[in-house]
Amino acid sequence: MENTPELNSQGKYLGTITKDFIKVYSVLQEASYQVRKRNFSKYPIFPVSKTSLSIGQHLVGPDQKEFLEWNYGVSFAEEFLQKELILADRFEEFKKSYKNPDEFCCLFVIDDEFVNFVYIPYPLDEDGNEIL
Repeated sequence: MENTPELNSQGKYLGTITKDFIKVYSVLQEASYQVRKRNFSKYPIFPVSKTSLSIGQHLVGPDQKEFLEWNYGVSFAEEFLQKELILADRFEEFKKSYKNPDEFCCLFVIDDEFVNFVYIPYPLDEDGNEIL
């Protein structure tokens, strides 16, 4: 459940995801907070795909926000478990590897050549404070 070398070696993913992420991170950060605050889950997950999403609820994509390349949805670990995207015998491992949702966004990137969890830190200002 970690970032794979595949992502780092394929700059197209990191580049386009980062370019989009900076435009939508505040929406994702607020959704993460709401998922946790409303006790849906301690583990928000944001499915990301260039096509329509088959998991979670659609949040934002190229049809709502200019210059986005990816569609972003919101889900959580328990839905991934239910749909067997996280196997029951690996759920504890997933929870241990899950990064602090106040600091990192857990993306589930879905593309033809790449499907995996990716953690991206929320941007900070020059003083180290979260940019809201």
